[in-house]
Amino acid sequence: MENLVELSGIRKSFGGVRALQGVDFSLRPGEVHALLGENGAGKSTLMRVLGGEYVADAGTVTVSGEQQQFRGPMDALEKGIAIIHQEMALATDLTVAENIFLAKIPSLISWSDLNRRARELISSLGFAISPSATVGDLSVAHQQVVEIAKALSRNAAVMVFDEPTAVLSARDAERLLDIIATLRERGVGIIYISHRLDEVFRIADRITVMKDGSSVATVERMDVEIDDVIRMMVGRSLKALFGEDVERKAGDEVLRIENLSDGARIKGASLSIRAGEIVGLGGLVGAGRTELVRMIFGAERALSGKIFLRGREVKIRSPRHAVKAGIGLVPESRKEQGLVLDFPIRVNATMARLSPLVNALGFVRRSKEMSAVEKLATRLRLKAGSLNDPASSLSGGNQQKVVLAKWFHADGDLLIFDEPTRGVDVGAKTEIYSLIKSLAAEGRAVLVISSEHIELFGLCDRILVMREGQLTGSLEPADYTEEKLLRLAMVNSATAEAAAIH
Repeated sequence: MENLVELSGIRKSFGGVRALQGVDFSLRPGEVHALLGENGAGKSTLMRVLGGEYVADAGTVTVSGEQQQFRGPMDALEKGIAIIHQEMALATDLTVAENIFLAKIPSLISWSDLNRRARELISSLGFAISPSATVGDLSVAHQQVVEIAKALSRNAAVMVFDEPTAVLSARDAERLLDIIATLRERGVGIIYISHRLDEVFRIADRITVMKDGSSVATVERMDVEIDDVIRMMVGRSLKALFGEDVERKAGDEVLRIENLSDGARIKGASLSIRAGEIVGLGGLVGAGRTELVRMIFGAERALSGKIFLRGREVKIRSPRHAVKAGIGLVPESRKEQGLVLDFPIRVNATMARLSPLVNALGFVRRSKEMSAVEKLATRLRLKAGSLNDPASSLSGGNQQKVVLAKWFHADGDLLIFDEPTRGVDVGAKTEIYSLIKSLAAEGRAVLVISSEHIELFGLCDRILVMREGQLTGSLEPADYTEEKLLRLAMVNSATAEAAAIH
C-alpha cells in the first residue's frame, strides 16, 4: 500500500539547538499512527514541518507519491493536510457555517446553501450543531467538531490531532475517538499525538516514539504493551513511572467531612483521610469532584455539612481561611488558578506563606526568600533559567512544580491535587508522583483527583468514586480494575451509599 505521507531524514535546527535529527515517519491511508514522546522530543516540530509552518533544513516531505516543498500552511492544506491543534484556530465571533467554509466563502453568499452543507458535514460526524450558532457560544467539544468539519470541507486526506482530548470530558473524549474511527473507515490518515496511552492503545494501528529530536522506533500497536512504549519514551517501565514506594503508615485522621452539600451539585458527601495516606477521587468529568474539593478549600460555599481538621470542626469561609488551617489546593488549571504567570518564580513559590520571610515592618527579606526558593527548586528539580524569571517562561511540567513549591513552602497538613499531571509529559509525571509520595511520607494527608485510571491505580492507597455529586463507593488496591471503577462512576446502584466512606 502506497503511503499517504512519507517524511524522510527530516532535520531542523533553531540557532544551535537541533530540534529534529534525521527523523523518518510515514502514514498509510485509513491508518491511525500515534506519535509519542516527552515534551521537547520534537513531535510538534515534525508536524509543523508536515503542515508547512516550518521548512526543514534537510530531508524530504512526500505526499501521495509526490515530493513537496511547502512554503506555508496553505500549501499543505491544498495537498489535503489539516492540523487540529489543541488551541483551536476558529473565529469565535462567526457562525459555525462561516468558520467551516471561511477559506472559500463566495462573493455572493447563499446562506441557506452554506448552512445546508455545514449541517451535512456535521451530521456525517454524528453531531447536531446548528450551522447558525456562534462558535464562541459552543462547548470545547463542539468547537473541535467544527474544526474537523472545516478540515473535511477542504477534502483533507491527512488529519493531525495534537492532544485532542486534553481539555475534553470523558464522555466528549469518547465521542471524539468515535469520530476518529469514522474518519479512518473513510480512508483518512490520522496522526495522533497524546500523553494518554490508554487512548493510544485503543485506537492506534502503529506507534512511533520520539526522543531528543530522533525517532526511537516505529512499532505495530498489537506487538507492544504500554510498558514497552513507556520504556522506549523514558527508559523506565510502567512500575518505575510511579517511583519507589516509600514506607508509609497511616496516622491520625487529618480531614473528615460529614454530609457536605452545596444544595446543587454536591449532595451530602462524607469522607475521611488520615496522615500519610494518598487517597484518590475518581469518577467521570462532571461528577462533582472539583466542586467538592473547592468547598473543602473555601473557594465555593457549602450550604450544609461539617468539616473537621485534626478532630476539630472548622468553618472554612474562604481560601485564605483554608491556607491558615493548613489546607493546600493544586488546582486543575495551573495557569488560571495556580500561578500569577507574569510574577517571578520566587514570588509564586512563596506567596501562600509569607510570614517566615518578612521583617518587623512587613517587608519581604529578599535573602530569606531566595534561600527558601532555592531549597524548594533543588528539592523539586525545577528547571529554570533564573528564579527571577516570570512563571510564564517555564514548561508545563515546571510550572506545575512551582505550584507544588508554593504548597511545600506553606507546610500544611492536607494537600489536594486536582489533575496534577494534566498536560505534562511522562518524565515530569514521574517526578510529580515522587513528590506527592514524599509529602505523604512526611505525614501529610493527600487527596488526588485524576481522570487517568492508571494514575489513580499506581499512586493511591485507596480510591473513592463520585457519581452525580455523590460518593458511590471505594476501592482498595486488591480491587483496582477499570471495570470496577467505571461501574461505581457510571452505574446507579440502589445499594451504593454516599455517606460515611472511611
